[in-house]
Amino acid sequence: MNKLAKFLRALDSYHVTDGDKFDLSKFNPDDDGNLGLTKEDGAKLLKTVKEQLQELQDLLYANQTSSMLIILQGMDAAGKDGTIKHVMSGVNPQGVTVTSFKQPGPAELQHGFLWRIHAAAPQVGRIAIFNRSQYEDVLVTRVHPEILDHEHLPGPINTPEFWKGRYSDIRHLEHYLNRQGTIVLKFFLHISREEQRQRLLERLDVPEKRWKFSPSDMHEREYWDDYTKAYQDAIARDRAPACAVDCGALQP
Repeated sequence: MNKLAKFLRALDSYHVTDGDKFDLSKFNPDDDGNLGLTKEDGAKLLKTVKEQLQELQDLLYANQTSSMLIILQGMDAAGKDGTIKHVMSGVNPQGVTVTSFKQPGPAELQHGFLWRIHAAAPQVGRIAIFNRSQYEDVLVTRVHPEILDHEHLPGPINTPEFWKGRYSDIRHLEHYLNRQGTIVLKFFLHISREEQRQRLLERLDVPEKRWKFSPSDMHEREYWDDYTKAYQDAIARDRAPACAVDCGALQP
């Protein structure tokens, strides 16, 4: 078995297909898949995958019946930006859009929480990448429910039924997109709390990365356990295939 085939086979262990059996605590964020790959091996594999992505992107555009949505979620400093930069740099940028979902602005708060998500969905034949996504509205708002006070919502909020409804809304949107021909791929980039600390400190120590540092990142670390629980619930209730990638062994 060549290294690429071995790598692709190893990915099966990271697929989450049954939310009822999902347990984030059983995923080791420092797991490297026992593949024994060096950095040079990784670079060669990435080059091969990029070449395949280029071919598949051409077919996607020529076919004009499907599109692809790639969703990246993870704690601060998990490597979302780096993943986009290194993995997707081989595709034609004219056929790719990248959207980073930050805190909703005034106009977005006048609409339902999925309004801005649907607006950024990919056109036929194209690829859209979400750096954070609709899941922020069951992650950040779950940890900081006071944010809901600005969303002009009717009825009781921050109740079990409220969150159950949000999970359902997200599932229905993804199912709708899938029926329209959009392939939805979701990745949770998993790192440990210690790895995050080291990466955040590196942003201070390395001048080229200093622009990434935000004091709010350090503040949010206080809620690590709350975010972990929110991710556990979100992935478990997702009821759709996702991939939990252990990224602690990777360089950001």
